[in-house]
Amino acid sequence: MTSSDAATGRLILAGTPMGRPDDASRRLREALATADVVAAEDTRRTRALAASLDVEITGRLVSYYDQVEAARTPGLVDAVAGGADVLLVTDAGMPSVSDPGFRVVAACAEAGLPVTCLPGPSAVTAALAVSAMPSERFCFDGFAPRKPGARQDWLAELRTQQRTVVFFESPHRLAQTLADAVTVLGPDRRAAVCRELTKTYEEVRRGRLEDLARWAADGVRGEITVVVAGAAAVDETIDIDRVAARAQELADAGARLKDACAQATVGTPFSRRDVYQAVLALRGGAS
Repeated sequence: MTSSDAATGRLILAGTPMGRPDDASRRLREALATADVVAAEDTRRTRALAASLDVEITGRLVSYYDQVEAARTPGLVDAVAGGADVLLVTDAGMPSVSDPGFRVVAACAEAGLPVTCLPGPSAVTAALAVSAMPSERFCFDGFAPRKPGARQDWLAELRTQQRTVVFFESPHRLAQTLADAVTVLGPDRRAAVCRELTKTYEEVRRGRLEDLARWAADGVRGEITVVVAGAAAVDETIDIDRVAARAQELADAGARLKDACAQATVGTPFSRRDVYQAVLALRGGAS
């Protein structure tokens, strides 16, 4: 390829192995060897991948990670506009899927420059495939929110989501996220925790959220992808006052009102906050 011919310039997104180097496609090997520019999330890991594939990177190798993504995007776009083939790779899986890449793809698309993809490994579809969950309709939600309040609000949005949900989570936060999911989505919702996909110590745990939360409480290591079954169809005839009354019953039995409201909302279209306010209104009316 010649970087002087503007007609050949393009941005190439390439999926890289999540664990085993021999999952690399022949097209990825060729692209690593021939691209004019290789933009890598971690240049050291990309060099190591190329070495394991017995490939020599002959183009310019530049780093392209979260902290420099905005600053380096214009230069990559200019390179494509000037006729270069720019290969974008991340540490594992597909670029721009919860990894750097969206900015440069959007910028190239805006500039009318060619963008193509070399299909490859993705933790999202790999986890979905082995989860034993329905996959005809699913949604991907990136990483679960880090802060407890935001995470609980996010889970509340999933309460009536009837599609299978896939998301990433840090091993350090997995136990708390699953515990929150038990509270918000209910203990019996089915889920799967996929750890170290395609690697030596790959593990897939399937079961009820309550059982998975208990397992994770002892600590989990590795790259984590979680798959949660969709909700059953919601009964639209459910009245919020009935849900609030149920929450009050749970509170009378000793549960904290906050937890009682969360438990009562499982399988309903109402948020914990809505039910909490309804309980307060019922209490006010009773007085």
